[in-house]
Amino acid sequence: MPKTETKTRKSRASKADSGKKKKDPNAPKRALSAYMFFANEQRDKVREDNPGIKFGEVGKQLGEKWKALNEKQRAPYDAKAAADKKRYEEEKAAYAAASAEDEEEESE
Repeated sequence: MPKTETKTRKSRASKADSGKKKKDPNAPKRALSAYMFFANEQRDKVREDNPGIKFGEVGKQLGEKWKALNEKQRAPYDAKAAADKKRYEEEKAAYAAASAEDEEEESE
């Protein structure tokens, strides 16, 4: 019985070919949310309280703890998030201004 032809997979196009821009490593990091500040602070405590806990379970427990917080308990995390958002906006504006200057210099 003759072999039937099998289709070969085409190799995936590289990022350069796909048209997706590479992220600039000098670009400012995005601001963290209030939940992320909470999670970063509480993650180690959840792992200590539950040795051998799976990765997904850590996230579930952090989410449950976050939902259980009232507005007064969330206030410090909201303040950190607001400060981080302000930092990000300032860095983003400075980065955009520097990028615009670089483009002007290159075009001259």
